Amino acid sequence: MPPWLQISFRNIDASPAVEAKIRERAHELEQFDDRIVSCRVVIEGRQRRRHGDLYHIRVDLKVPGKEIVVKRDPPEHRAHEDIYVAVRDCFDSVRRQLEDHVRRWRGDVKAHEVPAHGRIASLIAEGEYGFINSADGTEVYFHRNAVPDRGFGRLKVGDEVHFMLHPAEGEKGPQASTVVPVGKHHLTPERF
Repeated sequence: MPPWLQISFRNIDASPAVEAKIRERAHELEQFDDRIVSCRVVIEGRQRRRHGDLYHIRVDLKVPGKEIVVKRDPPEHRAHEDIYVAVRDCFDSVRRQLEDHVRRWRGDVKAHEVPAHGRIASLIAEGEYGFINSADGTEVYFHRNAVPDRGFGRLKVGDEVHFMLHPAEGEKGPQASTVVPVGKHHLTPERF
């Protein structure tokens, strides 16, 4: 057993098989972060029921910069009549939180793409499309369906817009997947 792992049983007899499963799951956590300072696991037998016991499990995991605490209480999870299911669910939650922490620590958190900025250059009402002159001088095609809330009919040449480029170019060159007019007060659109 790693020196940072501590397993305690309360109100139930210690089980070598359950301890082995906990050691296995704790060892898996090292794959995501090898800087684990401590991991304390408490398994408590509670609430005798006609069909079996329900188990309360708590995992306290400490890594530099973060303490992750996950509890699984019987009233919330009736499937926890099986102690292995309770252990699995608890450690799955710890793993997800640890993965999120490691991603933030490494700076791998996905940044949201910032919408581009431009002005309506032309509108072709019959064809239901238009073009935007982007801030970098590129002409960008857009279809009426790219404008939320049926706003295509309210657009005018010269209107300021924010837009998101479609990853693939269309027949008419770069294409906007979303076009949102910038309001009078130049607020950043929240539709992206």
